[in-house]
Amino acid sequence: MSGQRTFLYVGGPTRPTPYYPTHNAKGISAFSFDQATGAITPVGLIEGIDNPTWIGVDAKRKVLHVNSEVFGWNEGTVSAYAIDPADGTLSYINKQPTLGSIAAFNSHDRNANFLLVANYSLTAEGELPNKAIAVLPIREDGGLKAAVSDATHAGTGPDPERQERPHPHCVRVTPDNRYIVVADLGLDLLVVYRFDAQTGAITRAGAASVPAGAGPRHFVFHPRGNLLYVANELDSTVSSFAFEADQAKLTLVSTISALPESAGSGSFCSEIAISADGAYLYVGNRGHDTIGVIALDSEGGMVLEHNVPCGGQFPRHFAIDPSGNFLVAASQNSDKLVVFAVNKESGELTPTGTEIQIGTPTCVAFLQIDEA
Repeated sequence: MSGQRTFLYVGGPTRPTPYYPTHNAKGISAFSFDQATGAITPVGLIEGIDNPTWIGVDAKRKVLHVNSEVFGWNEGTVSAYAIDPADGTLSYINKQPTLGSIAAFNSHDRNANFLLVANYSLTAEGELPNKAIAVLPIREDGGLKAAVSDATHAGTGPDPERQERPHPHCVRVTPDNRYIVVADLGLDLLVVYRFDAQTGAITRAGAASVPAGAGPRHFVFHPRGNLLYVANELDSTVSSFAFEADQAKLTLVSTISALPESAGSGSFCSEIAISADGAYLYVGNRGHDTIGVIALDSEGGMVLEHNVPCGGQFPRHFAIDPSGNFLVAASQNSDKLVVFAVNKESGELTPTGTEIQIGTPTCVAFLQIDEA
């Protein structure tokens, strides 16, 4: 007999941080998720971790890799937790430093042999270790080894408050696992590194600019691998880039607003996700408190179809479940998760009525386990 179990993990700040108005999270919360109905059932809570604000899922080993971004620390940490496939509960494995302050994001290479970490960086640039990104090998048990490679960025952008120094906010491998791309909000750049999938070594290969002052935050690749879409935090836009893998080259195609014309100012893009078929993008708008639904064409063209209220305030993050039928949005300032049904044909989001109260959620992550 075979089947599937799906678990949902949620993290957030547990201690005071200047840029989070609250710190009501208790640790890493684990839930069972019903892919037929979108229902969410609590299964456990792991405490004893500082500010678990970003969660990466190693599906191969059934392990979570969780960033602790703590204001005032010269280095964040990333902790590994084993997932019990029977009930989704967590057990601690180990942790490693991230070589830079404000560990904002992590992701895995295509073989799940290395963890890539982006450090947003709020220490003075002269304070060590000041690394923009770090590459950490993953042990067979899912635990982490010390970083084997890293890189430092330098420069500023036109916004004197938000772009006073480099601020890496997202790092991912390219679909062919040959390169790493880093979105640096402070520099208005997508920085490209050659990546050795055997050793974890990286070498800078180039960079591409978003519009000045846009502030690139998070990005995703199209399922075909030939396009990249980045949510620009500072000006609430989305930019598309053509990606030429043989040359590690990104070329800007178009940029559109993630907000309707009536929106006004005071909103900032957060997360971005793409449907499995590459037909729609979803972009969070903090301040406008909506999720923008963007239709895509095959050449990098984009059309904002509509904006759906997120059901709370400050949608910092969201994730589409493995079936593609539901999207779970985390409203940071409302202490709430809201479940939406996804219409795969139109891209439309419709609230299911399922809402979960949870303290200051900043990241949600799914794991599907196939049962023999």
